[in-house]
Amino acid sequence: MIVHLIDGTYELFRHFYGLRRFNKGNDRPFGAVNGVLHTVLQMIEEGATHLGVATDHVIESFRNALWPGYKTGDGIEPALFAQFHPLEDALAALGVAVWPMVELEADDALASAARIAAEDDRVQKVCIWTPDKDLAQCVHGERVVQVDRKTKVIRDAQGVREKFGVAPHLIPDFLALVGDAADGYPGLAGVGKATAARLVGRYGAIEDFPPGVLGERRELALLFKQLATLRSDARLFANVDELHWRGATDGFAACAARLGDDRLLSRSLKAAMG
Repeated sequence: MIVHLIDGTYELFRHFYGLRRFNKGNDRPFGAVNGVLHTVLQMIEEGATHLGVATDHVIESFRNALWPGYKTGDGIEPALFAQFHPLEDALAALGVAVWPMVELEADDALASAARIAAEDDRVQKVCIWTPDKDLAQCVHGERVVQVDRKTKVIRDAQGVREKFGVAPHLIPDFLALVGDAADGYPGLAGVGKATAARLVGRYGAIEDFPPGVLGERRELALLFKQLATLRSDARLFANVDELHWRGATDGFAACAARLGDDRLLSRSLKAAMG
């Protein structure tokens, strides 16, 4: 079987701002939610049988206590933020496994789900649907891959090396040096992607760098590595069978009505039949 793990927060942002190109700022209350649901249903129609969606129930996580500049919910448009929790409820009603994260982040849930799924010998491949570069650390050979829906790129371990210049397991070290603006930490001043890849390629993990390479900035680099390292110990499910989509719940009809999209119900019924 193939297990599909979806970054629900990214998908919500993608649909919200995709609609913005056409609605002239007149946001429908659940427009982005409906878009995500249709994306999930399309995946099911195209053959996905086992899937789960990770979301950021709250934007903050334990990382905010480690670095004051780490990303928060500040700046997220109210019309978008108001759709976070309705998306989780709608996914559950659709019968899809959903993991709303509080102390951890959606990325940690994806990393944890990938680990759990990859430990099952029945799983042929794990596809992590997100363009976030920190998820590249979860890629393993050709079995655990990262899928960028927008560019239609499927990135295995060799693809990670080609893009970043380092192996997947060294992505946290690479990001610690160059920073991640999306997550709110800057990396080390004056260290670009080429330099970071060269240093990591030569010495490996930051802990193994000779003392003189980073000097007084070593501790800061290690802090950024801690921010970049995804947690994979979240207890999301015990068996991949829990990710098997068996159709929408009885409450999905009422949910679709609240969302104002009748096509969701008809599409889910058709998908369940075949």
